[in-house]
Amino acid sequence: VQLQASGGGLAQIGGSLRLSCAASGRTFSRHTIGWFRQAPGKEREFVSAIRYSGHTYYADFVKGRFTISRDNAKNMVYLQMNSLRPEDTAVYYCAADPSIILSSLRLSHQYEYWGQGTQVTVSS
Repeated sequence: VQLQASGGGLAQIGGSLRLSCAASGRTFSRHTIGWFRQAPGKEREFVSAIRYSGHTYYADFVKGRFTISRDNAKNMVYLQMNSLRPEDTAVYYCAADPSIILSSLRLSHQYEYWGQGTQVTVSS
């Protein structure tokens, strides 16, 4: 599976962006897809994930603001980000894994495939 993240850019505080993760591979629909982010000087952190079943998971700091979704027919995963804050500024990465277990989906090192990242900057 190859992944390509896009959709980042500059947003105002309280604004919105939608990130996209395009995937190649016929088995994409069976993969768990995760979004992670990394701000300068900080470790990569879990943002959200969606299982092949459609079940979704979020970090506490994005609950109610971000929504993850997938379109298996298009091999796409989206992260709709609303009510953006300056602390959301980071490089956002999408990742995929065919067999990650539930207890591990917040752990970046458990994902086998990674995209190149897209920069999100939130500023006034």
